[in-house]
Amino acid sequence: MTLSGQTILEVSDITVSFDGFRALDELSFVMYDDKLTVVIGPNGAGKTTFLDVVTGRTRAQNGSVRFDGRDITGMADYRIARLGMARKFQAPSIFPDLSVFENLRVAASPTKSLWSGLTGRIDADLRSHIEQTAAAIGLQDRLPRKGGALSHGQRQWLEIGMVLASRPRLILLDEPIAGMTLEEIAHTDRLLREISRETPLLVIEHDMGFVRSIADRVCVFHQGRQLTEGSFDRVSNDPRVREIYLGEKAA
Repeated sequence: MTLSGQTILEVSDITVSFDGFRALDELSFVMYDDKLTVVIGPNGAGKTTFLDVVTGRTRAQNGSVRFDGRDITGMADYRIARLGMARKFQAPSIFPDLSVFENLRVAASPTKSLWSGLTGRIDADLRSHIEQTAAAIGLQDRLPRKGGALSHGQRQWLEIGMVLASRPRLILLDEPIAGMTLEEIAHTDRLLREISRETPLLVIEHDMGFVRSIADRVCVFHQGRQLTEGSFDRVSNDPRVREIYLGEKAA
């Protein structure tokens, strides 16, 4: 895929309330397919609810969501996934009793069925795709190993690989470096920047050093709305952002 600077995701005036609490308050957001976009914000800013709405897990009371030019407002999560939107949650979700190869094989299966993914025919193209994906995430020498035997960071990379193996149009990652060592974070930094060259990538993250390193564009959420957006330097120097994160009062 060649990135083109087109709108890949557009959220307009989304409102979500839970028992009177507005988790999202007329939130509007735009993502472009040539920018590695990172969403930041304090706890309770609405980041996870935003992902839930975009992926169809939560239905908004108002507003609309468009993905790759298509209105997906209110669409079921499995239908959105079939359109090419792939989400990785914070905690790794792999098949611990299957090998790395088998995990990637299931993810790459057109049916997304565990049984057919493990028993279906593997042709040369599918095997090559699995091996290339394993190489991309740095687990090419771990293909026979059980998923449950991997380190925490390797399990995170395997799940990212499972997302990649599905050939998505857009990838959403929720705090991908949580619990990682410094060495694992450095590997993930390189991995995500490499992925973003071919596939649009939206990341939710708290680690500002990591955000500075990977982000082409940063969007700041606060109290269910987008407060500001731009380059890391622009956003980090915004007095409103500094007040939210550091308690600094604007002069």
